[in-house]
Amino acid sequence: MADIVQQRIEDRIPALEQLERDGLFTNKEVKSTALEYKLHRTDFITYIQYEINVLELIKKRRARIGYHFKREEIEYPIIHCIHHVFRRATKNDVQLWLSQVAFNKEWVTKSQLSKILSSMLAIHPDKLVTLWIMAAKCEMEDRNSSESTRHLFLRALRFHPEKKKVFQEYFRMELMHAEKLRKQQQELEQAKIDVGEYTFSPEILSGKLAELLYRDAAQKIKGAEFILSLIQIAAIFDFTKELQDTILQDLQCRYVDDCMMWDFMAKSELDAAGAPELQSATFYHLKKQLQVLLSSGDTVSATQIAITATQHFSQSLEMWIFSLQTLVHLESTEAGHLFQEALKHMNPKESLPLWQLQADWSMTSQIPEDTETLFQKGLLSPVPAVSSTMKEKYLEWSYKTGGYKRARKTFTGTHQIKLPFTRTFFMKMIEIEKEQETPKMSNLRDYYERALREFGSSVEDLWMECIKEELGRHGNPENCGKLHWRAVQMLEGESVECFTTKYALLQTGHM
Repeated sequence: MADIVQQRIEDRIPALEQLERDGLFTNKEVKSTALEYKLHRTDFITYIQYEINVLELIKKRRARIGYHFKREEIEYPIIHCIHHVFRRATKNDVQLWLSQVAFNKEWVTKSQLSKILSSMLAIHPDKLVTLWIMAAKCEMEDRNSSESTRHLFLRALRFHPEKKKVFQEYFRMELMHAEKLRKQQQELEQAKIDVGEYTFSPEILSGKLAELLYRDAAQKIKGAEFILSLIQIAAIFDFTKELQDTILQDLQCRYVDDCMMWDFMAKSELDAAGAPELQSATFYHLKKQLQVLLSSGDTVSATQIAITATQHFSQSLEMWIFSLQTLVHLESTEAGHLFQEALKHMNPKESLPLWQLQADWSMTSQIPEDTETLFQKGLLSPVPAVSSTMKEKYLEWSYKTGGYKRARKTFTGTHQIKLPFTRTFFMKMIEIEKEQETPKMSNLRDYYERALREFGSSVEDLWMECIKEELGRHGNPENCGKLHWRAVQMLEGESVECFTTKYALLQTGHM
């Protein structure tokens, strides 16, 4: 090695002198360079790096002083020297081969780089997949030779028959080649140029070669992840819909139990389902896929798909409910945030199911303070159906968590607010009172009276329930007459006749 470097030093003397004459290096720098050569003559790696540093310095000096002449006399001898040392030193060292490739990408012609890569692969065909891909890309992108590229990939597969990366890049190359030919054909047709007997192969233009490659790859490499990577590559090109459909059908047939396949299918359906007529079908595909993911235990994918679904169908109440139910089932921390997003996107008049689901979730999953805040917010909803339903749930929750005293406080507190009520709200409080060890008739009368003020003009059964209560063991039968008279005065229309008939039946023991 020392003799080689010494010879290189002697060969470099004219170039060093030229550097000084052209004003790129000073006399001191030329002498320093010559000294460095002597110091590194036994270390070819350092020697090569030093020569590269000299090239970089020359480039900077040229740019600074604007001198762009005599490259054949200055840079070329240095490049030739580095190239020669690389050639003598890299036979069994893959890393040095890669260093030589990196150097040649920067300083030599593309044709020379192709030769270097070919030489490297002849010596190390089974070492690095990256080398084969690099060589193939060089042929495709730099030399515009699809045949040479295809030949390199086929050779690579002989040495690396089960390497995913080789198949992926080969697949991409075939589609790139087809796209290039399609553009050429389009340009010729637009220019109305007669190409004689030359015709473009329909099989190549449609991506049939890529499809054949896919089928070969699918036999050798198993797993939905690899097949999905090919679909994603094909999706880059706008002429591959038929190819994508073919691969997707195979994916669904071969990997029906693979969570990655269902994850991809769900996201694809969401991306494709912008039109209203597709939403119901997409919802059904989506529901099935989520069920598979949940049954397989893939909660991460199921959560992500549920969240993504709401982003694509932000105006669909059905999708919000389904996604939120999924997150609640998974006990996801995203549920709380998503409930708020749902209420922002949906029409308040359609939001009752969201409030109901959120209340049920909060009562079992959130701290009491947060649940209390939710109910207070629900009570103030401008939508009567929401506020009245939240009253009922609020009363029920208060009784379960705080007992009778808290339930009564909630009842009286909400009753003081000028809000719509439901008969169910009052009946719940009446049931709570009756469940006590010693129910108070005074409280029951109070609850009935509040209910009658709201519904006494239209609900005859409410009067009948009140009368039956007075006939019970805690009531006073003497109050029944007064209640009858009041009912007849307050009820309207057919309700009066219905009440009278039921009251008569009650008195005769037939009710």
